[in-house]
Amino acid sequence: MNRGSEGCCGLRRGIWLQARFALAVFFAALAMTPVNAQWFGDRPPPVPPASVPDSGTAASLAPPSGPGSGPNLAPVLRQPTLTQPFLNQPSATTVPSPASLSAPPGQGVLSLSARYGKDMPVINAGLVWRVFASRPDATGTFKMIREERAATPSMVLPPGNYVVHVAFGLVSAVRMVSLKAEADRQMFVLPAGGLRLEGRVGTSKIPQNQISFAIYKGSQFEGSDRPPIVPSVAAGDVVLLPEGTYYIVSNYGDANAIVRSDIRVQAGKLMDVTVSHRAAVITLKLVTDKGGEALANTAWSVITPGGDVIKNSIGAFPRVVLQEGEYRAIAKNEGKVYERPFNVVNGVDGEVEVIAR
Repeated sequence: MNRGSEGCCGLRRGIWLQARFALAVFFAALAMTPVNAQWFGDRPPPVPPASVPDSGTAASLAPPSGPGSGPNLAPVLRQPTLTQPFLNQPSATTVPSPASLSAPPGQGVLSLSARYGKDMPVINAGLVWRVFASRPDATGTFKMIREERAATPSMVLPPGNYVVHVAFGLVSAVRMVSLKAEADRQMFVLPAGGLRLEGRVGTSKIPQNQISFAIYKGSQFEGSDRPPIVPSVAAGDVVLLPEGTYYIVSNYGDANAIVRSDIRVQAGKLMDVTVSHRAAVITLKLVTDKGGEALANTAWSVITPGGDVIKNSIGAFPRVVLQEGEYRAIAKNEGKVYERPFNVVNGVDGEVEVIAR
């Protein structure tokens, strides 16, 4: 076989190995179980894209994956919380020069850094770097060689081929790197932006424990059903996302106070988004006389004038968050049914008494 044929075969084998690495991680992620809604505080590494390029960087939105490990995947690794506003910190504009790094004899130095975009500042916190072998071992696993959480780490490694994976919140990128017995610098581009959410009713801030947000890719008007990329975000937390269009579903309470909003995330920027609800907190009471003591063991239903059930509950003082509008409260106690119509006014919390007569 001539040298040209050998080179061609080597190239095909290299591409095959790269694809095998990415597919192994992908299918392992599919085998993982779902995690708690607050998964973004402590979760496995994002899944690399479906192929590993020889040069450049492939950035992607990392889908959530649960605890455990699947076949052909290194043990699960944990990420830092995403509640720190990394984007508010001063951004470095330079990274160490490979020329200033001395490699031990027979070794190479791999210097890594990432930017929000071309000609944009260096990301200076929140990065998780992982270096994998470019070939699987005897068990078919791509062994993880190093993990670093510094913003611009420099790793001393034997010359050879490696797969470098970097994660920044929900943004990740992967690249095949060929390291020689010298210093090499690799700059990744992670077009990430931050999103911090809160809710308000009128001029009042909604307490953190009464509101949650789900984030979806694309616009709410695209018309296709899709799962959320972040199923539950607490007010005040920072979520790091690839730049692009998203829509937020804000749930105030657990009834019908729901607001949907389209937003645009920009690379290198932290966006504070305030979602305004038109709703109020209503406390229900079944009493024998106006202003009397509430009767215990009461089953409640809140319905619309058209008969749609909004909320069912049991108790003497159930509280329900309702969007403004007209409703009927139905109370069942000791085999008897009582009801009363009422209105909800935006921002006006109150009590609705149903008289047991």
